Amino acid sequence: MRSEIIAVGTELLLGQISNTNAQWISSRLADLGIPVYHHTVVGDNLERVSATFNQAQERSDVVIVTGGLGPTEDDLTREGGKVVFGQELVEHKETMEKIQRYFDQNQKRMSENNRKQALVFKDADVLENSEGMAPGQIYHHNRVLWIFLPGVPTEMKHLVNNHVIPYIRSNFQLGSQIVSEMMHFIGIGESDLETKLHSFITSQTNPTIAPLASEGEVGLRLTATGDTTDEARQKIKDLKHQLLEYVGDFYYGSDSITIEETVSDLLKEKELTIGSAESFTGGKFLERMVSLPGASSICKGGCMVYTAEMKENILHVPKSLINEYGTISYECAEVMALKSKELLDVDIAVSFTGVAGPSSSEGQPPGTVFIGLQIGEKKTEVYKYHFHGGRDQVRIRAVKKAYEILFHRLKK
Repeated sequence: MRSEIIAVGTELLLGQISNTNAQWISSRLADLGIPVYHHTVVGDNLERVSATFNQAQERSDVVIVTGGLGPTEDDLTREGGKVVFGQELVEHKETMEKIQRYFDQNQKRMSENNRKQALVFKDADVLENSEGMAPGQIYHHNRVLWIFLPGVPTEMKHLVNNHVIPYIRSNFQLGSQIVSEMMHFIGIGESDLETKLHSFITSQTNPTIAPLASEGEVGLRLTATGDTTDEARQKIKDLKHQLLEYVGDFYYGSDSITIEETVSDLLKEKELTIGSAESFTGGKFLERMVSLPGASSICKGGCMVYTAEMKENILHVPKSLINEYGTISYECAEVMALKSKELLDVDIAVSFTGVAGPSSSEGQPPGTVFIGLQIGEKKTEVYKYHFHGGRDQVRIRAVKKAYEILFHRLKK
């Protein structure tokens, strides 16, 4: 079956709220083996809502509509459906009684426009909304199954889980199951990853492979279909094994796992402790680490040394070194890493010094970053980068890069 999801509401187009409903519904449909071909957002305009519904009627087998079921004049989902279906709207007695009861119990006067929430399509299957006022509806028009749901996420999810999915399972013979896995890679660019996996990508059938770039890393979404979920998962497992033979050095995990979680696991596995000395990053590296469960077993603490004075007084970076090289330098990052390892009594120390922007500092342009790494008694390593973007982007990218460096060092 071909499905699509339509969200009604100008507030979505204005960016005032995010269309998280579509993402959530898509994942539930994928669990049923129903592919979603289109996500559409349309504003509160009857002509455009009707046109969007007409288009969906022509191209899809299942259409799920969220939002536009409230009591106000700009809630136009029912009206749009009425235009397309040529179907009469009638007042649903049980819903109307529920709305009236709510106002009576709260000793409030019900305005007449609240009756609108009880309007449903004649002959529709009405879904009781125990989380809110407006009910959901299931309506068949010609060959298409239409499902109308409130836009409030809690109400929508309740109706999908308790009514929509059971209805689909009972009334349709579902075909193949769909399973996806997102593989995460760091330390390799999207173009290099695609080059290494060119033969797989160009010959993909089932599973399919979709490269996706994100902040400081690359992903591969593997999607497989099968007669059963286990069959689809096995297809992904087999392909994943082949891909890792080519790019396994850069793979750190799948789906919801983060790079800091993987680094944390490696530190625990090797029974190593870590600390940091941070200047322009303002503690962001340490914050990401200590947000993980069990962080106290590997993370002792850190130093936030923003000014030259703090670098001198807390870390004992020699004033002569700062005078000669500056705080934004290879030399300063090196000493910060070495001194913080000693001060915190850890196995590994990471240091950050740089210019987040927007202006230059000490003759260094915005985005200049030095990351120091002290592992045991080995020679201190210092890496220089130049990141683009605003202040926050530079800080985030520097921290991500430090976790990348740690990941590859710890794997060795």
